[in-house]
Amino acid sequence: MSGTRWLTRTLTIVLLLCCQSLYADGAEPSQTDPVYRISPGLQELLPHHLINDIAYSLAEKQWPWLKNWLIRDFIKKNTIDMSEAALQNPEDYLNFNDFFTRALKEGARPQPDDPSLVSSPVDGTVSQIGWIENDRIIQAKQHDYSLKALLAGNDALADTFDNGLFSTIYLSPGDYHRVHMPITGTLRKMAYVPGDLYSVNQETTDSVENLYARNERVISIFDTEYGPMAVIMVGAMVVGSMETVWAGEVKPDAHEVTWSFYDDTPIALNRGDEMGRFKLGSTVIVLFSWPVVSWLEDHQPGSKIRMGEGLAKPK
Repeated sequence: MSGTRWLTRTLTIVLLLCCQSLYADGAEPSQTDPVYRISPGLQELLPHHLINDIAYSLAEKQWPWLKNWLIRDFIKKNTIDMSEAALQNPEDYLNFNDFFTRALKEGARPQPDDPSLVSSPVDGTVSQIGWIENDRIIQAKQHDYSLKALLAGNDALADTFDNGLFSTIYLSPGDYHRVHMPITGTLRKMAYVPGDLYSVNQETTDSVENLYARNERVISIFDTEYGPMAVIMVGAMVVGSMETVWAGEVKPDAHEVTWSFYDDTPIALNRGDEMGRFKLGSTVIVLFSWPVVSWLEDHQPGSKIRMGEGLAKPK
């Protein structure tokens, strides 16, 4: 192997390990292995978007030696049950992102038998769940943030959802990373909101003020039988990109909030239909206006939930 080629591969692996230290901070990391924890203080100093670009580039590479090693290592570290996946052999995936956004077998996540229930849009852990009170949403113990800031400063949307309901669900790296419709709805508008890319693990949510209103995000607003519903996909460190089924990859070359409107070309999606996906990361926040639904009592901060499980019921 030539010296240049050797150096290229060595640097690639070093960068890859740096990225792994960020995205492998998942559901049950080893508390003794520092590679699984990047402190909030250190995150303040890191170049979020540069790290994101490096991770995305590596995750898109189709080099067999790289993507097969990365996928197998990721499966092992995050204890992923590949028996649920439509493609179970790591070598069958085009690249790491193809694996990370893998489809599941048909029937792996059934919707509730009761058609009136709102279902969870993702696999993950309930970070916080409850009421929005006077523009404030709970982020963590002793931390809250502004609903209006989360909604990119949109006064009308903030008025719509104020004193309504919110549910914040964290997707660990090992979770299934497609996002599905909680209830049948029609898309009315979407916004891409540029921002920071802090990690969204528990340590960071406990420490970084206004985290979800600071991070990059995609806001989708739907009309449903239970009134307006917002599904917000929040980016995070090493989240390569966010996608929706109607717009593809959502990352305009813009440094300002970008709204798209669909009143003239409405997009209807049924409960359980895929609406988007994360290429690495992150968190989904669901909002309902008051007083349409109530959260099921089984779901409390820290509880696990799977896509398709009942999340809320009509009042």
